Amino acid sequence: MFERFGDLPLHVLVIHAAVVVLPVAALTLIAFAVLPRWRWLLRWPALLLGVGALVLAYVARESGDAFVAAVPTLEQAVREHKERGELLFWFCLIFAVVAVAAVLLLGGPSALASGKGAKATKSKPLELVTSAAVVVIGVLVIWQTVRTGDAGAKAVWDGQLPPK
Repeated sequence: MFERFGDLPLHVLVIHAAVVVLPVAALTLIAFAVLPRWRWLLRWPALLLGVGALVLAYVARESGDAFVAAVPTLEQAVREHKERGELLFWFCLIFAVVAVAAVLLLGGPSALASGKGAKATKSKPLELVTSAAVVVIGVLVIWQTVRTGDAGAKAVWDGQLPPK
C-alpha cells in the first residue's frame, strides 16, 4: 500500500510534501500560540496542519519502510535517516496532541465587530504553559525535519554530485 504511487516510490513524493508542510504547520501553530489577536484566523488552519503533519509523518515513515523493503541494499545507507525519521514521527505525534490542546485551550478575540466568536481564556497559567509547549514542540519538529531530510539527502546524493 505504501510502496508506489504510479511508477514512483511513494516515499520520494511524500518526503517533498513533508519538508514543506511540517515546518509550515509548526510555524502556523507557533503563530497561533504567541499572537492572540490572530487566533480567530489561525485556529482551524493550525488544527488541520497539526493533525495533517502527523498523517504526513506516518505516511513518510511507512512508505520509507516499504521502499527499503523493496530495495534492501539501501538499508545500510539510510540507517541514520530512518532513525531520525522515527524520532520525527514521535515529535509529530506530540505536536498533533499539543495542536489539539492549544486549539481547545487558547482563547482570543474575534475579528467580528460584534465580538461574536471570541473565545475566553480558561486561565492565564494554562495559556502560558500551552503556548510554551507549542513553541517547544514546534521548534523541535522544524529542527528534526531538517535533520531527517539532511540525513536522507546525504544517503542518496553523497558522492553522486560533481565536485565544486
